[in-house]
Parts: sequence; structure tokens; C-alpha cells
Amino acid sequence: MEAREILIDAYTRIQELVHRSTEGLTQEQLTYRPEEGSNSIAWLVWHLTRIQDGHLAAATGNDEAWVTDGWAEKFGLPSDLSVNGQGDGPAEVAALRPDGPDVLLGYHDAVVARTRAYLRTVDSAELDRIIDRSYAPPVSVGVRLVSVISDNSQHAGQARYLKGMMDRLGK
Repeated sequence: MEAREILIDAYTRIQELVHRSTEGLTQEQLTYRPEEGSNSIAWLVWHLTRIQDGHLAAATGNDEAWVTDGWAEKFGLPSDLSVNGQGDGPAEVAALRPDGPDVLLGYHDAVVARTRAYLRTVDSAELDRIIDRSYAPPVSVGVRLVSVISDNSQHAGQARYLKGMMDRLGK
């Protein structure tokens, strides 16, 4: 098995988890937070997708789907690339209110499609290419892709946990 196939499988598993966590939910369910400081399913899925979109764009040198495909507009948020959820507090989490799962899943699926298209072209030399020298040691494409998988897996798992909690509470 090639490294690119393993990476594609990992991103596909995250996508499947995102779908299981959001499909069929209402806006109220997507934005439910057990307490004010908690994240909602909508925010978790939006944030993990923003991270994947931003890091993929940085690795490939392409623009982010957030702006070029009009997703910022569809979410009613600024097309500022720095708007990705990092550092968000309770007010920002509560403000993310997509109408339903279609916008969340549309954006996520569009980013995953871009990710898969790129990954199909990846070879060992590309995975070894250094893309961020601000760290010691410098970060390669491969390390960044695995970092995004780790981050996305955690947030997708949190969304799935929250959906299970809501199911048990009858929310």
C-alpha cells in the first residue's frame, strides 16, 4: 500500500465520521452546547474543515475553498482566511448557526474532494518537501498532513460524542 492510499483512507474515515455526526440534525441540534463554554457540533465540523482547508491550501499553494468557492458567504462569515476557529470563545461558537447540515457537509465534502485530488498526486518526495521552517525541526508536507488528520479526528470524535450525548438526553 502506498502512503497516499493510507492518507486518503484516513481523510475518508474522518469524512464518514463527520457525516454520521451531522446528517439529519436540525439547526437547534447542530448548535446545541451542553454548557456555555462547550463547542457545538456545527462549530466542531466547521472548524475541523477550516483547518483542513487552510493547511491543504498552504501545502499545495492553492487558494482555500472558504473564499474561492464562496463558503464564507454561505456561512454568513467574513471571507477572511484567518477566520478558522482558532482562539474562538463562547460568543464565536454560539454565533456559528448554519441552517442545517447541508452547508456544513457541502463545505466539508468540497474540502475533502480537494484533499483527495491532491493526495492522489503525492509521492515520497512531495511528503518530504519542507513547507514550514518556523518549527525545529522544519515541518514537511507529510508531517502536516498527519497533524491535520490528528486534529480532525479529535474534533470529529468530539462531534460524534456530542451527538450521542444529545441522543441519550433526548435533545
